[in-house]
Amino acid sequence: MITAESVRLKLFPVLVAAALAGCSLAPEYERPVAPVPTAYPQAAAVPAGGAEAAGVRYGADLGWQEFFTDPRLRDLIGLALDNNRDMRIAVARVEEARAQYGIADSDRLPTFGVGGNAQITRNPEDMRLGGPDSPSVSRTYMAGAAMTTFELDFFGRLRNLSEAARQQYLATAQARRTVHINLVSQVAEAYFRLRTAQQLQELMVKTLQSREATLRLVQARYDTGVASALDLQQARGQVETIRADQQSMRRVEAQALNALQLLVGAPLPDDLPEPAVFGRDQVLASIPVGLPSDLLVRRPDIIGAEHALIGANANIGAARAAFFPNISITGLLGFASPQLGGLFSGGNRYWQYQPQIQVPIFNGGLAGGLDLAEARKVRAVAEYEKAIQTAFREVADALAGEATYSHQLDAMRALEATAREALRLANLRYETGVDSFLQVQNAEVNLYSVQQAFLQVGMESLLNRVALYKALGGGWLRETASDVPLEQPAKANG
Repeated sequence: MITAESVRLKLFPVLVAAALAGCSLAPEYERPVAPVPTAYPQAAAVPAGGAEAAGVRYGADLGWQEFFTDPRLRDLIGLALDNNRDMRIAVARVEEARAQYGIADSDRLPTFGVGGNAQITRNPEDMRLGGPDSPSVSRTYMAGAAMTTFELDFFGRLRNLSEAARQQYLATAQARRTVHINLVSQVAEAYFRLRTAQQLQELMVKTLQSREATLRLVQARYDTGVASALDLQQARGQVETIRADQQSMRRVEAQALNALQLLVGAPLPDDLPEPAVFGRDQVLASIPVGLPSDLLVRRPDIIGAEHALIGANANIGAARAAFFPNISITGLLGFASPQLGGLFSGGNRYWQYQPQIQVPIFNGGLAGGLDLAEARKVRAVAEYEKAIQTAFREVADALAGEATYSHQLDAMRALEATAREALRLANLRYETGVDSFLQVQNAEVNLYSVQQAFLQVGMESLLNRVALYKALGGGWLRETASDVPLEQPAKANG
């Protein structure tokens, strides 16, 4: 025989399934058009070969172990990824966002619990249901399984809130990748600055030796009455200038070492590999650039911004659903008895469920919540588009550097050779008495300045190539991969 109770019990799973599969009032998501040109300026200036010859189509697929060729730098990057505190904070934030998504998603499911309670009440005579002669103390014992208030999500409010939390979790995961890429590039930058400071100190040692030799020559000419006291003081001034520069560069080296140690997050070990010869060969000579559209699916900050945009889209659906009726149920299935000893007997079965519906009539906060969600989506669109524009500018700037640094370094090599020859001629003319020591002094200052500038530009060219690698989304992978699955945001349907 079919009873009302059996019908209700059969309908309950249907209601739950309907709630979980409720419609969504979120607007259909469409990816905004990228507000940048379809090609990079000066992209053709990057020479072919290197990574492209190894079968890598995108710079983001190039592992940092292959991009950086210096064994000491590779070890330092590995240590930083293990010990850097910013990296640990980023990992913890991902776990935090994952937990928040789990909490939001659990609201879509009913919550069950098992328990029991007892109620013992003494009533005065005039409140006893059976009259003054009825017992003054009433007892009720209950035990069973209960379901707390469960919202039937017919209009997708909880579903959209869960989707927004999921997209926030995915955006946080992409933020962790961004921290990873930034850390790799920061370690490389600190390392190259340290190596440049060391190279400049080597230059200063050689220059000091040369100027001390010049000072000895001028001193000898002064002692024989050939050189003037002015020549002698000028030669001494040249020596002291280098000594002052050495102290300044030692300070720069110490600060660069401190910055590197902070990034690594631990004391630098003594058994690091020997560094490679300092120069542009410490990184790959070319990086596949691709098109600006590749950045949309390969740069984690852009992917994260799109996840945030999809989350804002879902929040609009949740705000819209708040205008519709809220239907929820609470249930209990178990036993009830006035006597504890007979609580679980067959005749004491007890069930109860309480459906509840709330229809908003006047609530100014609902309209404000929808306006807030829509305003946040407008902001998320602008932030997504700005992330694309920023990425395009970073790649374009780095390509401009790739197109010019090589020619600039070639010109500076020629300039150094010219300055060195000018110094040789100035020394020769001074020794033969044709010119004063002032010409030698000017030639020495000029050569020293050119050599310093050459090392600085060499460092800048290295940093520019690292910046291009980073701007293309590279630095996340340890090993080069020729076929990396893209992590694209899932499409949100209305």
